[in-house]
Amino acid sequence: MSSASANAPSTANARLAAAGLTATTILLLTAGLSMLQPLSTDLYLSTLPGIATYFNASVASVQSTLWMFIAAFGIWQLIAGPLSDRFGRYPIVVAGAFTYCAASLLAAIAPSLEVLVVGRVLQAVGACTCLVGARGFVRDLYSPTEGARMVAKAATIMSLAPLIGPLIGATLYVRFGWRSSFAVLATFSLLLAALATLKLRETNTRRNPSALMLAPMLRTYESVARSRAFRAYTLSAAATYASLFAFLSGSSFVFINVLGQTPTIFALSFATMVVGYLVGTVVCRRLLAMHGIQRTVCAGASLQAAAGVTMAALALGGVHVPIAIGAPMFFIGLSHGLIQPPVQSGAIAPFQHAAGAAAALLGFVMMLVATFVGIWIGASYNATVYPLTLTICACGLASAAIAFTLVRKDGDIDHIS
Repeated sequence: MSSASANAPSTANARLAAAGLTATTILLLTAGLSMLQPLSTDLYLSTLPGIATYFNASVASVQSTLWMFIAAFGIWQLIAGPLSDRFGRYPIVVAGAFTYCAASLLAAIAPSLEVLVVGRVLQAVGACTCLVGARGFVRDLYSPTEGARMVAKAATIMSLAPLIGPLIGATLYVRFGWRSSFAVLATFSLLLAALATLKLRETNTRRNPSALMLAPMLRTYESVARSRAFRAYTLSAAATYASLFAFLSGSSFVFINVLGQTPTIFALSFATMVVGYLVGTVVCRRLLAMHGIQRTVCAGASLQAAAGVTMAALALGGVHVPIAIGAPMFFIGLSHGLIQPPVQSGAIAPFQHAAGAAAALLGFVMMLVATFVGIWIGASYNATVYPLTLTICACGLASAAIAFTLVRKDGDIDHIS
């Protein structure tokens, strides 16, 4: 273990004390703020076919409520990052949570699919702002390796959202209709806004007064993008998230319309992937302590590729049953839990004084790739399992290729404190 890693806990404790915060507060806020994005997708996944019927819309049109959310989430990060570097983490987190609450209420009363899309875009702005702020204050307070462990701990808690989200969403849909999911999201975000207002303290002690000026902003993003470590970890994050987002985009239509599951049973099938993710975040913390960031990412990517190939082989072999997708997705979820915490920390690690901008560019690339994957899943849907399973396989192979080339070559950040 490096000296920087050995000193990380004491350094983190000193930074927490100076900011008037505790590790528990940061853990709960990081988990809660990070939950907004998965809740925004997973809570209403089971209702997508129902929304299509309600508005008499096509599959591709209804899936636009998903990929438009992701696209807006990605684009807004380029603004939210500099905002957090300029004004601090506290104000943008609080503003983001209240924005998300208002957007959820708009979605809940949407009279048309177009208004629902607007509500979803505004939800993305709020959720994105909260997540960028959370990534920023974790980087303010922790070294890269310790930050990765904190993100992994938060991810374990956050995994409750996609674990129970689809089941809650399916239950709400059956009893109260699709609008009830957005009412629940509005309530949750209001509670989160209150918690952030009362408990969070400012952690950005070196705010950048020129962060929002166009020329300095572009120079900052250029400087971030030139970092080989940033590129390696960002591409790794994008590949693993693309695999997950392909499943998010297409699973409800494949499991419900193609394989004949009910919304409630689909929610249980979806949970297998989330259980894998939860297990992965727990294992991730141990692997980080034993082997460091680079080896942990490579281990996760190897598993992801193997699971993707298995899923594609089953599909091409004519095994078209829910477990042929659900079982490999358990291991893809596990691999995602191994990969995401270290790559998020690794991408931001070189930029202690531009953490917001680095987090924003990381998220933008992730969501840009996911947007194209979501559009592809909607456009290629043909009432078979093939577009979904083959896309997930391709993403897994890309994840492994990136890990064993770029991450292994350029991902050494152990010397950064």
